[in-house]
Amino acid sequence: MNISDYVRGLGVRARAAAAELAKLTTAEKNEALLAIADRLEADRAAIAEANAHDVANAQAAGISPAMIDRLTLTDARFKSMVDGVRHVASLPDPVGEEIWSRTRPSGITIRKVRVPFGVIAVVFESRPNVFVDTAALCLKTGNAIILRGGKEAVESNKALAASVSAALGAKGVSADAVLFVEVQDHAAVTELVRAVGLVDLAIPRGGERLIRAMCEAALIPVLKHYKGVCHVYVDDRADLAMALTILDNAKVQRPSACNAAECLLVHEKVAPLFLPMVRAWAKDKGVILNEELRVESEESGAQGVDRMEWDREFLGLELNVGVVKDYRAAIAHVNRHGSHHSDCIVTADAERAAEFLRDVDSATVYHNVSTRFTDGAEFGMGAEIGISTDKLHARGPMGLEELTSYKYEVTGDGVIRQ
Repeated sequence: MNISDYVRGLGVRARAAAAELAKLTTAEKNEALLAIADRLEADRAAIAEANAHDVANAQAAGISPAMIDRLTLTDARFKSMVDGVRHVASLPDPVGEEIWSRTRPSGITIRKVRVPFGVIAVVFESRPNVFVDTAALCLKTGNAIILRGGKEAVESNKALAASVSAALGAKGVSADAVLFVEVQDHAAVTELVRAVGLVDLAIPRGGERLIRAMCEAALIPVLKHYKGVCHVYVDDRADLAMALTILDNAKVQRPSACNAAECLLVHEKVAPLFLPMVRAWAKDKGVILNEELRVESEESGAQGVDRMEWDREFLGLELNVGVVKDYRAAIAHVNRHGSHHSDCIVTADAERAAEFLRDVDSATVYHNVSTRFTDGAEFGMGAEIGISTDKLHARGPMGLEELTSYKYEVTGDGVIRQ
């Protein structure tokens, strides 16, 4: 097989489907989405069998527990995935929405309106629910999508693709609106991100290695986040019981998620009281603690500041812990070592919280809230196509609006420029 020809063929088919999708009414798109949800439920047994096959192969191959957790399509995750499709159908359609309009002294009227991107390529690793989540969001926004999943989830993705294709066909929507790259050669990913004129945008959903490889090869725009090094800072004016509850949720609820906490920072005044609580909690929950009893600011010139791997994303039950002088030192540490994803301050001091929210340069910043809320569904977007730590176009959880671009419609009555 010539992989370049294969991928370009997918791009041509997706481009043609995108032109048709752009003409669908909101009602027609919603009917297609509801049909997908119904078909997924009807095919539940076949999808579960395919996923069990993938999980068994992953376990036999010695894949990490965090990756197996992401791969496993539990009953709860399956239900959430299907509910997400129905929720996307219930959301307002951003396509055609007027962002603003104005009439100029020249006599022209300008409207800025939302439009689909066209064709979006999503490359993801082990989470099969990403297939359905991203397909639903793209269909709602009139975008065709080309999906390339990881080899560890190939059977799950094939089963999901078959269900989605059948549902689209039943509603008279081109099956080419959702295409699945079946070849596992990494060259297919390279071809996707170099398909200028066929693919408008690429979105990686996976580890840092995958994302960097895609960005280095890309000739088209890539929306990304490299990793999720998320922080919880506990201030000396924090309710410590609340702080421990937030830390527990941020670290333990689903440690393999990119919005799970990877670093705890504690104000030096409460460290003698709070750290023993943290150690007892960690022992109970099986969390490994890497402790640095004093974290000096970069500006202090202290030696040994980087003895710990502060930039590390564990994706498991391991946590970096450091003691800082105050909340401003915490802000400096987060901005230096964080991944600009999700970071939290726990404090009863509103002024300190406001300063943290203002000065931490992350896509999502929290006050007395677990970092686990950085999620499209929790933000009311339905499913999400990813979480961006970029600053251009989209930042944070990306829902329907983030999957549209815009254009200017200019009208007049024989107006010429003087």
